Amino acid sequence: MFSILIPIYNHNAFPLVEELHKQCLESKITFEILCQDDASQSVLNTFNEEINQLPNCSFISLKKNVAHRQNRNLLAEKAKYEWLLFIDGDSKIIQKNFIQNYIDNTQNYQVVYGGRNHPEDCPSNNQKLRWKYGKYIEDKIANERRKNPYKCLLFNNTLILKSEFNKVKFDSEITLYGHDDTQFSYNLSIIKSNVHHIDNPILHDDIDDNKKYLKKAEESLKSLLKLYSLHKISAEFVSILKLYEFLKKSRLIYLIQFGFKILKKLLTKQIISNNPSLLVFNIYRIGFLCTLKEHEK
Repeated sequence: MFSILIPIYNHNAFPLVEELHKQCLESKITFEILCQDDASQSVLNTFNEEINQLPNCSFISLKKNVAHRQNRNLLAEKAKYEWLLFIDGDSKIIQKNFIQNYIDNTQNYQVVYGGRNHPEDCPSNNQKLRWKYGKYIEDKIANERRKNPYKCLLFNNTLILKSEFNKVKFDSEITLYGHDDTQFSYNLSIIKSNVHHIDNPILHDDIDDNKKYLKKAEESLKSLLKLYSLHKISAEFVSILKLYEFLKKSRLIYLIQFGFKILKKLLTKQIISNNPSLLVFNIYRIGFLCTLKEHEK
């Protein structure tokens, strides 16, 4: 019934798989858990190898890095059951009835998203940027997500029919980091998939430090602009692209570019500080996006 698919990169996913395996057995469903490391060559794969000792579970490490999108596609190709449950390897199960909650919500839907939480307290000041963005921007209860079912769909902790996944798949032509979830959700909106939101969150257990997350944010914006320039996503679907398009049409983009070049160091200093502001972070993001060139592939 369920193929649980876990893409991994440099993380010990054995505790995650052990808990999922336990809950699947308790729910008495037909299942498999497929785990795939994207050629990280991590010493943590020693722990991941133990996954192969659990019934109906497997772990392999790819010889060549294929990036996150294709790693998910490869896992889906191997899956043999009708429902695919995608969970990233750095997640933690916090619901005792996590699997049963999904089983109870498979009727009349093609996609079910359970949500994601970040720790109640920030692990350290050096991780506060990622923690704040996750806690105050990404973490939403089901009732809030249902107002914009496609835009609020992240693809970690998502159950989807394999037949529906095969209509869309992840775009393996794009190898830049970021916005794979955004593109996938946009494509689901195009084919009008029936998306259901429930309160069945996992915990995002691996929080980047401030400098690393800022770098990822920059890479993610490059990926987003590439998707937009290739007409693979609509500006109406992504708020920052909508603002970017407005700035272009109103010719304010040159003013933003000029201001960003002057203020970039000051903005960066604030963002990677012990008390980063999400407002400043968003100003940085739009400024950085406006400095990118659409024709650069």
